[in-house]
Amino acid sequence: MNSSENYSSMSLSEQTNKQDRIIGAYIGLAIGDALGATTEFMTPNEIIHQYGIHRNIIGGGWLRLKPGQVTDDTEMSLALGQSIIDNQGVVSTAVAQAFSDWMRTKPIDIGNTVRRGIVHYRTSENPVVNDNKYDAGNGACMRALPVAIFHCNSSFKILKKASKSQSHTTHNNTVADAGTEIILKMLVSAFNGQDKNSLEKSAHELVKNFPEYRYDKRKIENPSGWIVETLQSVFQAFFTHNNFEDILIDVVNRGGDADTTGAIAGMLAGACFGKKAIPIEWYNKLDANVKDACIKQAIDLFLLSERELIIS
Repeated sequence: MNSSENYSSMSLSEQTNKQDRIIGAYIGLAIGDALGATTEFMTPNEIIHQYGIHRNIIGGGWLRLKPGQVTDDTEMSLALGQSIIDNQGVVSTAVAQAFSDWMRTKPIDIGNTVRRGIVHYRTSENPVVNDNKYDAGNGACMRALPVAIFHCNSSFKILKKASKSQSHTTHNNTVADAGTEIILKMLVSAFNGQDKNSLEKSAHELVKNFPEYRYDKRKIENPSGWIVETLQSVFQAFFTHNNFEDILIDVVNRGGDADTTGAIAGMLAGACFGKKAIPIEWYNKLDANVKDACIKQAIDLFLLSERELIIS
């Protein structure tokens, strides 16, 4: 059976459900970002002292955000997604330029590794940074969702190649690559209707190949920007709970790099449970312009992915 036959065999309901999960992932990313930004760089004890259990999108935090405002996690995702749409694919030079243009807007937050990568591109015109064993941060993973949407009908081999094309503009590290690629694989699996048990097989695959990602030991609290701790925290929350709200509340109340753990957990939970599973209070609180941009881009990328499926 060829690709066009696969596509034509999908019912309207199946296509609608897939789009709902894709939109849920993008809104989930933004909500996790906005919710987690409040507790970023706090310890669990500090969170308890100040909020009890942090469960509302109220802004504040060290960035003094407005309620519903997002950070670089969502903004870089939108920059990457627009680059993919404009170039009909993940083109490293276009991605690096999109990130450079984004940095010129003077974003409220930007990671040091991301900044170095953008400066490297501006000064050398080379969109790929050198391999660096110290650059195993979570900055490429947090923004990777558009790659999963555009390539939701592609093989894992193609997905990994596209992942490196965007990741290596700022983060070129084998451990970080592996974590980002498994998150993309899990997202695509969820878009296509696979359950959490199937998604956990991918997490186990990551742990088998990179044992440092093992997440079944102690609870990760105050996770750093190191992608290993980020994904350990995300996996613990995601595979422990069975609804969008509990997953997000768990992960952002761990503190640390909470906007990014929230963003990654939010995209996974949204992909798994769909837009309809997102609490309406959180959905309504998210910045309206960000919400509209996420939904529009999710649909545009989804439509491009289906067109690629028919052509291939």
